[in-house]
Amino acid sequence: MEPFRRVEGIVCPLDRSDVDTDQIIPKQFLKRIERTGFGEFLFWDWRGEEDFTLDRPEYAGAPILVTGRNFGCGSSREHAPWALEDFGFRAIIAPSFADIFRNNCTKIGMVPVILPEDDVREIMREATDNPGATGAVDLERRVVVTPGGREIPFEFDEVVRERLLNGWDDIALTLAHEQEIARYEAERERRGPVTTALTALPGA
Repeated sequence: MEPFRRVEGIVCPLDRSDVDTDQIIPKQFLKRIERTGFGEFLFWDWRGEEDFTLDRPEYAGAPILVTGRNFGCGSSREHAPWALEDFGFRAIIAPSFADIFRNNCTKIGMVPVILPEDDVREIMREATDNPGATGAVDLERRVVVTPGGREIPFEFDEVVRERLLNGWDDIALTLAHEQEIARYEAERERRGPVTTALTALPGA
């Protein structure tokens, strides 16, 4: 997993609340087992709508998405953050996220940032009024830099933050204990299989 310290770039606004995972990536596109290839189907049912932001060239290549409350609700499909990542997003800013979706984001190195709704509305307005405007999400300093240049601090779980800063996924965390695991396996092999004596049943 690629370490996440700071991402800077175009901020793409998606002014919708309660966006569920089926809207992020519809179920008919969940046939792949790889994490790649889902980006082209992101928000499929909304693509082609008049003035839909992800279709506008001014927002092409945006690494930051700003959106409404309860983003990622619905089913727990991992394909939703996969599609967002494959499209190019590295960070998402919202007033709230569905818990499972938020956790799935951090597992692939994408940063979900929770800010007060008034701050989210400010960023949304700046990104909408100035298409192509840039901002930043700085995980090291725990601040969001708005398109207008204001710095907004945010809270983030310290354990998850350390994982993201170092690029540690679940496999990397397991391998960090490789020596302890090897010692345990060697000791277990020396002891041999563990057997438990059977106790005779009453009346047997």
